[in-house]
Amino acid sequence: MHQKSRVQNEVGILTLASAAFHHIKPTVVPRVFGWGGTSAAPEHMGWILEESMPGVPLVEAFRSMSLEQKKGILAQMVALLKGLQSYELPESIRGWGGVTFDDNGAIVSAAMTTVGAGPWSSFEDSFRARLKIALAKADKSPHLQGWRPNGVRKRVDAFIEQGLAAQFDGFTSKHDRAIIHADFTTDNLLYDPVTGHITALLDYDFASIMHPAYEFFRSFSGNGGQLTGWLGDTTIQEKESAAIRNAKLSGQFPSPLPAPVPSENGPGLDWELAQAWEDELQKLDAKRPSTMQGVDRVANVDEILGALVPWRLANEDFLRMNADEDTIMALRRIGERQLVSLLDHVGF
Repeated sequence: MHQKSRVQNEVGILTLASAAFHHIKPTVVPRVFGWGGTSAAPEHMGWILEESMPGVPLVEAFRSMSLEQKKGILAQMVALLKGLQSYELPESIRGWGGVTFDDNGAIVSAAMTTVGAGPWSSFEDSFRARLKIALAKADKSPHLQGWRPNGVRKRVDAFIEQGLAAQFDGFTSKHDRAIIHADFTTDNLLYDPVTGHITALLDYDFASIMHPAYEFFRSFSGNGGQLTGWLGDTTIQEKESAAIRNAKLSGQFPSPLPAPVPSENGPGLDWELAQAWEDELQKLDAKRPSTMQGVDRVANVDEILGALVPWRLANEDFLRMNADEDTIMALRRIGERQLVSLLDHVGF
């Protein structure tokens, strides 16, 4: 996280979210009682004093709920999502990225705190800049070496210069913007176990102003709602991921639903939960992948962005605990195969 406007961004987004949820009583957004931004002095870290919200963490309880109980939670999550999507942003927010306060106290566009760059004039420009930032990080990694071995870097550069714009050509809603929480999962929800009502949506640290699709790229990982880019079509698991992705993109799930395909990493995808999420999105006519023409290609761009700096090869803590050279080289090969397959898929 980039500290310069981290606090200002979170307080600004909390202010916007509170306005977006003004119709929900009691409020699910913590009130801010005081805050201070980070100063130039390293010992002066930013801070926020905010309301302690009622309720208990939802994440563990959600896993053990029946499907009907989960549907009740999903309906409330969609209502919150719809509120964020429907809120009319102040005219002072003109770009894509983070927010801060100007000298008059108005909320204005600023750098995206998870990146340390921006704001940008379009969703496409945000990805162009972030792809280049990711490559700069890869250049500094002794394990990634900027993806220059085996000619991969030339292909990435060609994609950015010659292919990126085409991925947005058919994205008909590309000018839309909304408040994006970017970590909207059951981990960041509190609820009342007696009534089953969500009582708080917490942790706006990653929040920004982006296209509504970005919420589906970054959130909903625990409730079957996250949209990935193309992940392959060779293994059974890849084919299952492709099938559920196509269902989300079309808004039409097969009947009967496929049986989950278990793997060494878990029990397989939860088709029932994913369909329940889609059903709730449709009930409130929330913006969703199936209503965003061309979002599949933008999701592929986001997948390439993530593949440029695999977290296991960029996270210092992970590397410190897994210093074995053979392990690191194996991860490097896996990362290169994934990146190359994505470039193949988009024609570069």
